[in-house]
Amino acid sequence: MNKNQLAITAFVIVAILAIDQWVKYYIKTHFYIGEEINVMGEWFKLHFTENYGMAYGLEFGGKTGKMFLTLFRIFAVCGIGYYIIHLIKKGAHTLYVVSWTMICAGALGNIIDSVFYGVIFGYDEWFHGRVVDMLYFPVIRTNFPLWFPIWKGEDFEFFRPVFNIADASISVGFILILIFQKKFFKDETESNQEEITENSVVEEKNPE
Repeated sequence: MNKNQLAITAFVIVAILAIDQWVKYYIKTHFYIGEEINVMGEWFKLHFTENYGMAYGLEFGGKTGKMFLTLFRIFAVCGIGYYIIHLIKKGAHTLYVVSWTMICAGALGNIIDSVFYGVIFGYDEWFHGRVVDMLYFPVIRTNFPLWFPIWKGEDFEFFRPVFNIADASISVGFILILIFQKKFFKDETESNQEEITENSVVEEKNPE
């Protein structure tokens, strides 16, 4: 197992979780729901909101859906963790390992909210905590033109969803995989070919 990759993986997980949970705790204890302050003009704000659902404030089926989603996240993180260990053992590209680690750490960050926050902050039971969101980037605010079909004249805002560090970590991880997938899978193919070649050489030297 590559010890350097293992150390990098541990560092990334700890760093993302520490930043994510510190920011969430600060927002939770210093802001009231709906409070908003400008960080960089009108296009980057801190806006405190909470949700029961998925990333970027999406909702999913009330309390039953919340329990299902939390359990699904836990199983998914276990699966991703196993896959990361598999990648490290295979000697996969470091950035590929880091990308999946960012996804895993982001999922863990939101799981902590979902499992513990309801009890820690005294508003609900285990596994029914609300995910804390605060990052808001309304970069573009305008209206659809009157000639535009369906939404003519309605408000348009980009980027509307409010999210958190954990959501951003998951998104960046997936974006890195999409951008560099050719390199990642090329390296994996070459690694597999080298392994096959080495096995063939060993079999030729040691025939039955």
